[in-house]
Amino acid sequence: MYVIKNALKCIARAKGRSVLIGIIALVIATSACLGLSIRQAAQNAKETTLNEMEITANISVDRRSMMQNIKPDEDGFDRDAFKDKMGETSSLTLEEYKKYAQADAVEDFYYTITAYFNGSDDLEPVTDEEETEETEQTESKNNMPEIPSGNRGGMRGIRASGDFTVVGYSSDLAMTDFKNNTASVTSGTVFKEDTAKKTCIISEELAAFNNLKTGSKITLINANNDTENYEFEIVGIYKAAESNEFSQSAFGTSQDPANRIYVSARALSNVIKQSQAVSTTKTTSDGREYETALNGTINATYTFADSDSFAAFETQARKLGLDETYTISSPDLNSFEERITPLNTLSSMAGWFLLVILIIGAVILVVLNIFNVRERKYEIGVLTAMGMKKRKVAVQFVCEILVITMIAVIIGAGIGAVSSVPVTNTLLESQTQSQTENAEQLKNNFGRDGNITNNTAPTPPDKPNNFSGKMDKMIGGAVDYITEVDSAMNLTVVFQMLLIGLGLTLVASGISVLFVMRYDPLKILANRD
Repeated sequence: MYVIKNALKCIARAKGRSVLIGIIALVIATSACLGLSIRQAAQNAKETTLNEMEITANISVDRRSMMQNIKPDEDGFDRDAFKDKMGETSSLTLEEYKKYAQADAVEDFYYTITAYFNGSDDLEPVTDEEETEETEQTESKNNMPEIPSGNRGGMRGIRASGDFTVVGYSSDLAMTDFKNNTASVTSGTVFKEDTAKKTCIISEELAAFNNLKTGSKITLINANNDTENYEFEIVGIYKAAESNEFSQSAFGTSQDPANRIYVSARALSNVIKQSQAVSTTKTTSDGREYETALNGTINATYTFADSDSFAAFETQARKLGLDETYTISSPDLNSFEERITPLNTLSSMAGWFLLVILIIGAVILVVLNIFNVRERKYEIGVLTAMGMKKRKVAVQFVCEILVITMIAVIIGAGIGAVSSVPVTNTLLESQTQSQTENAEQLKNNFGRDGNITNNTAPTPPDKPNNFSGKMDKMIGGAVDYITEVDSAMNLTVVFQMLLIGLGLTLVASGISVLFVMRYDPLKILANRD
């Protein structure tokens, strides 16, 4: 107790020195609090955003891995071997997708089937181009069937470019546009989930263009065989935001969102099976044979409760039989990594700032304590000559630094708690603006919009053939960065601040302890220099 009382008296007696050390410690504490708060805020924001996300994943062919595993021939990369390998590798069948959905990590599973149709004379696609002989010839060529390079998603046949894209949904969960409020039914209702009835919903544009309404019936024709047609009843009309953002100048009518027709996956699957049952073999003008059966592309999506479940899914899927030819990716996590780019940058900068402040602050405190001990050398000699052990004298010096440092830490923590959120948001806004300006500068460097973003997220299940995903990349779609945080200071930061205070005390007072233990009290009293 005597040591503590004497330490407090020494602090009060040497006010100038104590205030100087306190100011330096306060600056260090405030800066450290801001740095720690920024890092903690970034971590909290990332965890909160990740917990609020619906994490989904897709399984696709790992083409990059295939290319790396193919040994080069004398002329370099063996293209023939690669083509053969791709021909042997097909998309997974629906049964295989469902098998992997049985993994314990999977929370839910849904899928879409996409097929292409032409319309009857009473059903024309929405188009913004004038009908000319040239465009009709072009469309005729576009409607010619393509020779398949493999089995698409387990639906055998070929894929022809029809006038309409028909998307079949396995469940309401698969209808992401409607879930995300970018599409809504304006008349009627959405078809019943998993219904086998040939019911559909169409866009407002398509309904207006063909004078259709709820209850009307439309006839869709196999683009490979114009004698094969299927009748659907319209049970609803929907409005989609992206329909107004599309131009057909470079793409066919089937890729226009206005020409998408939504049905249940079960109904579309039945139609494709019927088409396969009556499929015939035809020959193109250049002698190539093809089947007239409708082709369906499956896009399966797995959902997970959290990122840990997604990480565990790959191991479980491999055990269920998924080979290395396929890769598992999450568009949500890819998007998440882009969203937190400014946060990661800010957190990294705060970490380096904190390190520099602590090093410089520790050096300054050490230097001040060296001068402090040298000035109080005679006091040390008197105390030890009176019988006080050197250990207690050293403890007194440590207590002096500790008291001043802890007071500075408490005040600094208070200042940091008040200013951490606005400072973090200001710096985060600056980082976000910098990221946006860099993206704009890249566009200016190219002189046009281009595929210059890092967005590699696959297309949502209701965007057929990855078309919209590619379009988003082509127009350089802006990333929805995290631009603000709600909290920065918490018990973790307070605990870290206390550790920093103790650390600074030990570093600064360590020099004092060394000097005290080295001094000889008799020599000090004999020579008061």
